[in-house]
Amino acid sequence: MRRLQQFLAFCSALLCCVTFPGSAQQKSYAERLGWGPRDKVVIFHIDDVGMSHDSNVGTIKSMEQGLATSCSIMMPCSWVPEFFHYLQQHPQVDAGLHLTLTSEWNEYRWGPLAGKTATPGLVDKEGCLWGNVGEVVQHATADEVETEIRAQVDRAKTMGFDITHLDTHMGTVYATPEFLQRYVKVAMEEQIPVMVPAGHMQFIGADEAVRGPEARAQIQALGETLWNSGLPVLDDLYNETYGWKKEEKVDNFIATLKEMRPGLTQFIIHATEPMCNFSVITTSSNTREGDMLAMLDPRLKQAIADQHIILTTWRELKQRRDQAGK
Repeated sequence: MRRLQQFLAFCSALLCCVTFPGSAQQKSYAERLGWGPRDKVVIFHIDDVGMSHDSNVGTIKSMEQGLATSCSIMMPCSWVPEFFHYLQQHPQVDAGLHLTLTSEWNEYRWGPLAGKTATPGLVDKEGCLWGNVGEVVQHATADEVETEIRAQVDRAKTMGFDITHLDTHMGTVYATPEFLQRYVKVAMEEQIPVMVPAGHMQFIGADEAVRGPEARAQIQALGETLWNSGLPVLDDLYNETYGWKKEEKVDNFIATLKEMRPGLTQFIIHATEPMCNFSVITTSSNTREGDMLAMLDPRLKQAIADQHIILTTWRELKQRRDQAGK
């Protein structure tokens, strides 16, 4: 999921699968988690960990030396063990699962962890996950999606991994109401925080399709459902950095942070240190390297300090939600 527009399916799905409770919550989720009404609280979140060695290196550098605070792992990918071995030595790292139901690159691909027999609708003619979200919607059932989500959670637990949260690769779980229901169902059953922006939605709710009060109310209703189940909820999600030019990333981050409303906002990035083979996988080396370099940039670090931005993690969100109680 790389563009705001790709969240529109999510918003449409919400209209079908939740019920408006009567009134939207007034305080931001940041406030409900214990921060002040004027605080701007940010998660700089790295997607696609485990996809490649380059992705792992860029993630580690961005978190150890830079501003990135969280990441999520693509469990079906071949470089997952490398990052898990890193986590064994650095258990404090905030790492969740980037639930992966697609395999989008031409020359580097992966299949479902549950296997073809258990999830035939998720598998293409090469035995890999489908290359785009539309094909998943066309061929897979909600039962198969849930089976694969649970298989990815199970593998992480088998490896001894403390899952801090769940999110979604290419937004696939938001593509239909049925997929979304299974995503939320697993999160609530497992008591694993899940990426759903349902507060003021300054950025994610800016598109015409989700500006209306009814749509916003329904999205906020899902947030209330998650909150009442004991899980933290985001106020907003910023998902446009993939389209920024490499040389403009720092300035764009600084400007967006200034524009951002108080509350809890996650920024999605793809911090990568491209090496000799990365261009064989994808042509997105420049934007991914730009994300890594932005996380390391002194100007962005200074802007965070000057604007009194509070950086947090999904692990801290869950701890604060537990402390908040009912």
